[in-house]
Amino acid sequence: MHLLVIRTSAMGDVALTTPVITALRKKYPDIEITLVTRPVFAPFFSSIKDLHLFLPDFTGRHKGLFGIIRLSRDLKKYDKIDHVIDLHDVLRSKILRWIISMSGSQVYVIDKGRAEKKQVIKGKNRKRLKHSVERYCDVFAKAGFMVIPETRQSIIPASEAIEKVSGLPLTMSVSNIGVAPYAKHELKSWPEENMIRLLNIISEKNGVKYWLFGGVEDYERLNSLHEKIPGSYLVVGRLNLSEELALMSRLDFMISMDSSNMHMAALSGTKVVSIWGGTDPITGFGAWQEPDEFAIRIPAEELTCRPCTIYGKGKCQRGDFACMNWLTPEKVFEKLINLKII
Repeated sequence: MHLLVIRTSAMGDVALTTPVITALRKKYPDIEITLVTRPVFAPFFSSIKDLHLFLPDFTGRHKGLFGIIRLSRDLKKYDKIDHVIDLHDVLRSKILRWIISMSGSQVYVIDKGRAEKKQVIKGKNRKRLKHSVERYCDVFAKAGFMVIPETRQSIIPASEAIEKVSGLPLTMSVSNIGVAPYAKHELKSWPEENMIRLLNIISEKNGVKYWLFGGVEDYERLNSLHEKIPGSYLVVGRLNLSEELALMSRLDFMISMDSSNMHMAALSGTKVVSIWGGTDPITGFGAWQEPDEFAIRIPAEELTCRPCTIYGKGKCQRGDFACMNWLTPEKVFEKLINLKII
């Protein structure tokens, strides 16, 4: 039995496949599993035994429509594909699964719950929706593979990454706190001055070392922030993804926006306190297995316009960005105290 699993982006969504694929690999050790994802995400899966990774070149050989056709041919060089598990359901994966299905493979596709999510945004439903991890499990269940996702650490750093991180100035006498201060979209971003104030408040009360995380596109902003936070360590540009995951696993906790770093830290076994604005974890994108109280946001009962977006796109319709501006550094610090995390 051969399963072809497809999930090529985005970073956080790919990371969230690890609790499911890890559990699947343990429960069904005799089936063959090939995961199609981008090369940059390979470190997420380095510890999953007997998982075959197929890493397409979407900028070269596998670019565009003809590239997808070549991709399907390349995949067919493996053993016969019995089931295609599409955890992405975008144009590229639709075309790829259709081509492969022409050879007799059964196809199973994720239900992203788009209609349910729209109801949340319209304010017609405030119930917590299925988490993305649970939706991934549902696809495998349709194919006859029942799994209970991992609830503990599902991203295990490679040994060479652990060795590299062991040489970093992680100080046992103080708290090592990860900080991922930025997000891709404006409606998921806490004002930078608030983060600076929060970190200063924490430093005034506790011995602490900050580790600043983000993407390469955030380098300039992170470097500027690094200069404003005494004793902080700029991670981006110094460590590769595998090493970042190893470092995350060694932290006391992470402070993050609704971003891929939030997911990576939680899946690496680290506590994550997340800050939410226009988005909300009830739509299914919260840090996996983190308590709800670790997701800090203005309650919808107090600010009825939130959540106003699923992915963070768009602009504040009120014009005052209340969902983030009402979350003052003092309020967030008080929350950290109440959570007994510092």
